[in-house]
Amino acid sequence: MSVEMGIGISIFMLAIGAILTFAVEFETSGIDINAVGVILMIVGAIGLLLSLMFWSSFSPYGRRERTVVRERDRDRDIY
Repeated sequence: MSVEMGIGISIFMLAIGAILTFAVEFETSGIDINAVGVILMIVGAIGLLLSLMFWSSFSPYGRRERTVVRERDRDRDIY
C-alpha cells in the first residue's frame, strides 16, 4: 500500500465518520451510529497523521545526502 493510498483511505474514513456523526439521524437498536462515526473519524485521523509522517520521511526535501568522489592524480609523485 502506497502512502498516497493511505492518505486517501484516511480522508475517506474521516468523511464517512463525519457523515455518520453529524448528518445521519437514523437510530437502531444495538448499535450507535454516532459512536461508529466518531470511531471512524478517530481512526481516519490517526491513519492520516501516520501516512503524513511516513510521507515526509520518504520526501526528497527532508534530507539530502551528497556523495563527492574525488579521484587522486596518480601521475604525480608525492614526497
